[in-house]
Amino acid sequence: MAENRSSSTNIFPVVNVGVGVVVDAGLSVGKMGLSCINLSVSDFYASHAYYKTRLLFHVKDSNQDVVAAAAAALDLIKNGQVQAIIGPVTSMQANFVINLGEKAHVPIISYSATSPSLTSLRSPYFFRLTQNDSAQVNAISEIVQAFNWRHAVPIYIDNDYGDGVITFLTNALQQVNARVPYLSAIPPSATDDQISAELYKLMTMQTRVFIVHMTPGLGSRLFTIAKRIGMMSRGYAWIITDGMANVLNSLDHSVIDSMQGALGVKTYIPKTKEYDEFRVRWRRKYLQDYPEDIDAQLNVFGLWAYDATTALAMAIEKVGSTNYVFQMKNASSSSTDLENFGVSQNGEKLREALLNTRFRGVTGGFSIDDNGQLHDSKFEIINVNGNGERGIGFWTSKNGIIRAFGNSTNTSTYSTSKNNLGPIIWPGETSSVPKGWEIPTNGKKLRIGVPVKHGFREFVNIKYDLSTNNTEVTGYSIDVFKAVIDALPYAVQYEFIPFANSNGESAGTYDDLIYHVYSGGFDAVVGDTTIVANRSNYADFTFPYTESGVSMIVPVKDNRRKNAWVFLKPLTLDLWVTSACSFIFIGFVVWVLEHRINEDFRGPPSHQIGTSFWFSFSTMVFAHRERVVSNLARFVVIVWVFVVLILTQSYTASLTSLLTVEQLRPTVTDVNELLKNRMSVGYQEGSFVYGILRGLGFQDSQLKIYNSTEQCDELFRKGSENGGIAAAFDEIPYMRLFLGTYCSKYTMVEPTFKTDGFGFVFPVGSPLVPDMSKAILNVTEGDKMREIEDAWFKKKGSCPDLMRSSVSSNSLGLDSFWGLFLIAGVASVSALFVFAIRFLYEHRHIMLRYNPRTSILRRIAILFRIFDHKDLSSHTFRKSEMQDKSDITSARGLSAVETSPSTHYPPSPSSQTESNFSFYGDQGIPSAEFEETIINPYGEALQDREVTIELAIPHARIITTTSEVAHTNN
Repeated sequence: MAENRSSSTNIFPVVNVGVGVVVDAGLSVGKMGLSCINLSVSDFYASHAYYKTRLLFHVKDSNQDVVAAAAAALDLIKNGQVQAIIGPVTSMQANFVINLGEKAHVPIISYSATSPSLTSLRSPYFFRLTQNDSAQVNAISEIVQAFNWRHAVPIYIDNDYGDGVITFLTNALQQVNARVPYLSAIPPSATDDQISAELYKLMTMQTRVFIVHMTPGLGSRLFTIAKRIGMMSRGYAWIITDGMANVLNSLDHSVIDSMQGALGVKTYIPKTKEYDEFRVRWRRKYLQDYPEDIDAQLNVFGLWAYDATTALAMAIEKVGSTNYVFQMKNASSSSTDLENFGVSQNGEKLREALLNTRFRGVTGGFSIDDNGQLHDSKFEIINVNGNGERGIGFWTSKNGIIRAFGNSTNTSTYSTSKNNLGPIIWPGETSSVPKGWEIPTNGKKLRIGVPVKHGFREFVNIKYDLSTNNTEVTGYSIDVFKAVIDALPYAVQYEFIPFANSNGESAGTYDDLIYHVYSGGFDAVVGDTTIVANRSNYADFTFPYTESGVSMIVPVKDNRRKNAWVFLKPLTLDLWVTSACSFIFIGFVVWVLEHRINEDFRGPPSHQIGTSFWFSFSTMVFAHRERVVSNLARFVVIVWVFVVLILTQSYTASLTSLLTVEQLRPTVTDVNELLKNRMSVGYQEGSFVYGILRGLGFQDSQLKIYNSTEQCDELFRKGSENGGIAAAFDEIPYMRLFLGTYCSKYTMVEPTFKTDGFGFVFPVGSPLVPDMSKAILNVTEGDKMREIEDAWFKKKGSCPDLMRSSVSSNSLGLDSFWGLFLIAGVASVSALFVFAIRFLYEHRHIMLRYNPRTSILRRIAILFRIFDHKDLSSHTFRKSEMQDKSDITSARGLSAVETSPSTHYPPSPSSQTESNFSFYGDQGIPSAEFEETIINPYGEALQDREVTIELAIPHARIITTTSEVAHTNN
């Protein structure tokens, strides 16, 4: 409905556009909202006098009633033909009004309906210009995470406002590994007695962290009663949502006094100069409208109402000043007819204009997303202290918990650390952070079940004193538990209760004992209880305090070989073969390097082979007597002697171990061998190991039960054939104890089945579990654990190593020595390479300046002939040069010899009947056998002319004729 009107301050005609306002006029939030709406219109048109539209409000009081709010909205739409409705105040009232607005295409703008359930209506004409309650749940959950609280109980009002946020809150808590053991719903009409009864119920639980999501009225009553019954004392932690935190300054002082120490999450509003000026103007306006309400305080709902009105005024101006009419469907005189009312012709345009509205309001930047919601805002974390609140930090979806706004908000760092919060005064006026849980106030001690054992009492031992009717529980597990309890930062009262029947015997298996925790019979279980997967379905375990795993124990036997061939055992076959080949190769290398210059490596072929092998093998005991004169050979021998030294010493040590050290070998090394031969095996009575053995394929007839180390040893001595066992399967802690007593008879072998060791058992979700686990880590890493182990499992003098497996002395293999052989091989090959290069260089004329008609193989054969003769230029033959000269001079068949004074001839190894021109021995080229040696430089044969043949002997020449050479060849 619109009407034209002229204004003295506006030369243009203006159009008054009807807007409905549905508020609870009797509530402070309604009165504050209405005053902010009027102030917003006044401020807006004062600064926009040229606008052609004006908002004309039609105010209806819902009287805090859902039906009255719906009737008021229906009347405004049908009879008032308003273009938009601001309100209603509560989420329950808004639920029905939203549907009316969608049907009539009238935008419903709420500045205080925060329930997430309204979003599910998915109405395009609903604009929530306030903060959705679901936006704060992550801030609350991360506060819980920051203080490492593992449990939290939401206390909420049992209506749409409360129910709408619980699902979001519980999901957010679960994401930070915090459980919600209980949901406390309090009806809006609950009496003080009903509230007290619910709070007393919460006191009997362990959880001490409570999240309150209520309207201010009900929440004020809750905290007043909580303080009276002692729930606002030391050890409790309270967190209030923005429903109360946003209006905290409007609550009575007595209520604030009852909330001392509580934390809260409220919408953050920047404290700017404009904001301070607005507060002054609002205060003046409010007192003019409601002079009796002098204690009223402005809160964020009033600011949202102010900005929502401004946004609506801007949107209506965008739509224009015409066509503000309703298209009526079926006229009706009834003002409550829900089927017959018109549809706003500008509704769609107004909706689009609201979505596109952007401006700077008193709450900061104002913008609406496509779903008609305000964009996520920042939250301030407060601590109720003194006469009001005190800011201790902030939370944003981008940075998490931060101490203050500034450069940190522009970073990508996300924090959930409590160190980013300021100092906090907790309930009870203490600065100590509540641990979040307590032993129930009924005063009962923790009822801790302990298993009854007949064997392995080092872990748990129960003694009954009939005279005093007392039960004493001792053992390794008990001492560890006591040490862990002492390491907790708080005291825990407990009592041990044996899991036994009336006869004092065990009342069941370990699984039965754990199920008693699940059913509530025990508050915990302490003992040698193994952490396995199926048990975790019924209880929570602490961190393990022992080693993990199930292993197999078998008897051992002495495996020393006492036979004539034991000396071959220290080395494997590949090492023997490699060593033998290396000896032969080194002998060959030394022979090659020494043959031309060392008389010890010359002579008949058999003598040379024997000498070479003898030299090589004698280095094994360092008994070689042959001289080595070549530097290359000396280098090879030095490296080889080093290899031989290490090899012989290792052989000696291994052989000594084989002959003297006891070689204990397990009688069984593979579980498949047990299954194949259908051998019997043992396990401890009541242990979960039975399931493992059955899973491996053992039949019940193969399984034997033992209850102590003595019984296990007795079964081993009988043997599988005589009703005993061939192997025992048990957990490593038990195996340690068993080997500590019988270390010389048994050993632990593979396989090892993975388990998580021994742990303490608590009900699922027990808050003691994380604290006990941390304390276990502290105890096991300190000296206390060593003291407990020494007290119960001190090593026996005859058992130096409880965990020793079979002591073995394996044969030495090539993999341990291949590096040494590689070094020796490289040294030998290098020496041969240097020798070959030097030899070929000295006799290069054989290959380069020889008769071209001579084949390569013939030339190589000549080189081998030269190699087989002595190297007379070597210093090793200089002492015999004079004798060599006289022998050569007297040689038969020489016609002329011209020598210099320093010339010497080698002795001829030929007899007196040899040819006149046979170069035997060590004097160079055996030309008597090769015609190619008597050729001219141009390759032409020499016919019956005198030739001079250069010998290998320095300064010596033999002058003869070609006919004599021919004669010699014949």
